[in-house]
Amino acid sequence: MSIFKAYDIRGIVGEELGPEDAYAIGRATVRYLAAPALLVGRDARPSSPDLLEALVRGILDEGADVLDAGLASTPMVYFGVDSTRVAGGVSLTASHNPARYNGFKLCREHAIPIGAATGLREIEAIARTASGDSPAVRRGTRRSVDLAEGYADHLLRIATAPCPKLRVAIDCGNGMASVGLEPLLARLPLTVERLYFEPDGSFPNHEADPLKEENLRDVADAVKRTHADLGVAFDGDADRAVFVDETGRPVSSDLMTALLAAPRLRRHPGGRVLYDLRSSRATREAIEAAGGVAEMCRVGHSFVKAAMRESGAIFGGELSGHFYFRFSDTLVADDGCAAFVALLDVLAVEKRPLSELVAPLRRYHATGEVNRRVKDVDALLRAIEAEHASAPAISHMDGLRVEYSEWWFSLRPSNTEPVLRLNLEATTHERMVRERDRLLARIEAAA
Repeated sequence: MSIFKAYDIRGIVGEELGPEDAYAIGRATVRYLAAPALLVGRDARPSSPDLLEALVRGILDEGADVLDAGLASTPMVYFGVDSTRVAGGVSLTASHNPARYNGFKLCREHAIPIGAATGLREIEAIARTASGDSPAVRRGTRRSVDLAEGYADHLLRIATAPCPKLRVAIDCGNGMASVGLEPLLARLPLTVERLYFEPDGSFPNHEADPLKEENLRDVADAVKRTHADLGVAFDGDADRAVFVDETGRPVSSDLMTALLAAPRLRRHPGGRVLYDLRSSRATREAIEAAGGVAEMCRVGHSFVKAAMRESGAIFGGELSGHFYFRFSDTLVADDGCAAFVALLDVLAVEKRPLSELVAPLRRYHATGEVNRRVKDVDALLRAIEAEHASAPAISHMDGLRVEYSEWWFSLRPSNTEPVLRLNLEATTHERMVRERDRLLARIEAAA
């Protein structure tokens, strides 16, 4: 299986990915972008230093300069690419994947993502032969760049009101969030319960994947133990964040999209806000109630960012914990730390507990994402669509989405394996359970 995925490059180090691949990717990225310089940053995985050196060597041998940000989260790399005006960047990370994995997230100028449909396949083709080519006549140069303070300034510009004096619990999962957070926290009047701030790519405490409920237990316990106003857990490269309220209860990210959109809409009345097609109906309803234009979009960071740029949207969110900000005319990016600042801003303006703000949005009943393996994904999707042909609304934006007045469901195929991902929501718990079980039985019969 190729290490080149739909949105990034990723594989098991020593089996699927090694320094020779990093070298070829460095050369291929420069060649594809015709880049005079690239900005690079890495996470704290044990394999990252060697892979970074090989990547940098490839970039330099192709004749481009390197701006080396050192240890940096993916959103810091995005910020660095835009603020230094280089032709692109590479974040060396495998995000929330286990320690044995590593990988690369690539972007062009202004942190525009490079995915399978926007250049990654071409880079893969170039990388197959690039490592054997002679180095450029003029070899590039390398210099270090410190992004920390500039990134903190960048985050603080999100706020519309002074930060309140709150107690917060933060779980960095031994990932990269703390690198960008610490300079920010030094400027905020917060009392912070720090969990796993030390970057450690062996992830000794728990996986850096806050979508899994077991990985939220520590931050939820810390909230309850310290009587904090909120908790937040970040994924490994800090482009995602998941929140818990002051009772320790997780807040689903579609509802957080609705909450975080409000300050953006106060600044930009009538602005467009994107939400992915797995999101609750409450998300759309809350955006519209706040005076915004709510627009459904596909799942996946490259799709959401492209849609934001094309539509002029001011904000976006996904059920996965990605929150997308229009930071400037040139930079649209997902950033977990920015979402944290945005939530502090909501609490500053509303002056009410997070649980109280979320309560009105919890008016529907959702399954969350349920995955099932099937033999023939396409055939099953066609069959299920035929069975729901009389539904009021059917969409093929991303897989199959079927809407009824009292419930809806989405079935999306995985990009990498024969798996269907089901999301379903209904007006009552009983209806949700009944329709979920009926659909799962249908899917499992085709497994």
